[in-house]
Amino acid sequence: MDLATTAKPHDRLAEALKGDMEAVNAMIRARMASEHAPRIPEVTAHLVEAGGKRLRPMLTLAAARMCGYDGPYHVHLAATVEFIHTATLLHDDVVDDSKQRRGRPTANLLWDNTSSVLVGDYLFARSFQLMVETGSLRVLDILANASATIAEGEVLQLTAARNIATTEDTYLRVVRGKTAALFAAATEAGGVIAGASEARVTALRAYGDALGISFQIVDDLLDYRGTSATGKSVGDDFREGKLTLPVIRALAKADTEEREFWARCIGRGRVEAGDLDRAQDILDRHGALESTRRTALDWAERAKHALRALPDHELREMLEDLADYVVERIS
Repeated sequence: MDLATTAKPHDRLAEALKGDMEAVNAMIRARMASEHAPRIPEVTAHLVEAGGKRLRPMLTLAAARMCGYDGPYHVHLAATVEFIHTATLLHDDVVDDSKQRRGRPTANLLWDNTSSVLVGDYLFARSFQLMVETGSLRVLDILANASATIAEGEVLQLTAARNIATTEDTYLRVVRGKTAALFAAATEAGGVIAGASEARVTALRAYGDALGISFQIVDDLLDYRGTSATGKSVGDDFREGKLTLPVIRALAKADTEEREFWARCIGRGRVEAGDLDRAQDILDRHGALESTRRTALDWAERAKHALRALPDHELREMLEDLADYVVERIS
């Protein structure tokens, strides 16, 4: 059996974009350097080289290539997207007081919160330098707006945390902000730099948006039904008081006793032994996990549907497969 039939979609995508990704990785290494502050490359390298899939930059490269681009600036944009993503991870780990990411101690644990925040700021600055080098004001607008939207999403999540009155509409705004915004900008920017038609640029943005939403819903679902095989630990969101889609849907059907349970665990942060098991039982009983799974599948289908506006291309097929793969862990 060959790679096309055995490898995972993101691995096939990485192979198809191998030359471009090597150029992206070289640019990332070069631009994360600092002549005067050696801690910057130390902290950045700890996260950048921790084995992430580089999914977001690959989306930019694939979008540009699908639209016939043969210039150099898709590499700049892919590196930009990865820098923005890395900066948000550094900041998120400080906000969440995280101790581990990608199976390794977080930068804020190995160094300190101040270093993580300031290095994240440095990467944001580097990302804007890369955007400017493309000479495209529209690309700058897309990625600048995405950066602002990501910050808004994180702040909205912070204000919604432990609020059991959080609605599905608020949840979707959080997801669109903190996750889908960068997916959408990554694909849209790739189309724009390639000079694609407005219809194709719109389709690429719609694909990234739907893929990002599906990706985050799956991640939230796996907090209650993940296993070591999925690579997702269970119960982190529950203990942190995050109002994710499964809990919001269970709350909508909760009786008085269940509502008090969620108010104690999520609202007041008083999680006791056995509470996670009880939460999973309640979610199962009300069908919240299954309905969340169906919603993730629906967004994956929306992502695939958006790609129909793009020309036939092997990369388009890989992006369709990627949408399926995102939800495979819960199917």
